Amino acid sequence: MPANEAADGAPRDFDSLKALLIERRAELPRRLAQVAEFAIAHPDEVAFGTVASVATQAQVQPSTLIRFAQAVGYAGFSDLQEIFRLRLRERWPDYRERLAVLRASEEGDGIAELFERFTESAALSLMKLRESVRPEDLEAAATLLAQADTIYLVGLRRAFPVSAYLAYAMGKLGLRSVLVDHVAALAGEQLAGARSGDALIAISFTPYTPATVDLANACAGRGIPVVAITDSPFSPLSAAAKVRFEVVEADVGGFRSLAATFCLAMTLAVAVGERRKGE
Repeated sequence: MPANEAADGAPRDFDSLKALLIERRAELPRRLAQVAEFAIAHPDEVAFGTVASVATQAQVQPSTLIRFAQAVGYAGFSDLQEIFRLRLRERWPDYRERLAVLRASEEGDGIAELFERFTESAALSLMKLRESVRPEDLEAAATLLAQADTIYLVGLRRAFPVSAYLAYAMGKLGLRSVLVDHVAALAGEQLAGARSGDALIAISFTPYTPATVDLANACAGRGIPVVAITDSPFSPLSAAAKVRFEVVEADVGGFRSLAATFCLAMTLAVAVGERRKGE
């Protein structure tokens, strides 16, 4: 059935569906919560996939997708899928073609072809970032960080280049920051001097780094505001965050770029520097 004829009580658009899933995440059974997290993080895969392909990617049984759709008010998976397809028609009318390019078969092993796929992946990540980041969240994060005496930065494993860049950029902008690099497992000691007048930027993506999550929760518990850069409202960083940004990077053969994440990090650093300059 068309999206505007969804079953009574079911969300009619993606934003409403997302809000409902976030509201109900604590009460969903584990497998249904797993589907909800996948659907929010990978809406395009849900829009274009079959029950079998989406179930494989979400690591659940196909029947679980049907149960999930019914649990949130739809007659079945195809009814739910219409909400995701409507989202694409409204936001990215050419996304099917772009997705086809990104997922093109890997025939040949030329470096030029590989380069083209990685640049396309980065471009898609940036397009999605423009649609997902809200201006009010940028304003809130910039205000919070500009008011901080010291900005602590934690991003480990794949996220480490972003936190390291932020430390470099903030140093150049005259902003006091501390890079929590967790060398020798000393992250706790590196954050020991943080006070309520400071702030923390915490960066982590699926699969989330436990140390980053623990540090963010510890800071929030001590009254230190946290700005989280992650990839889902179901991220374990969500509970600690005063402001949360969701960045979903496209990938090539499982290799995810950091193009969109670096763009967001650059924006925050420069915005905070400009606000401090105006004080």
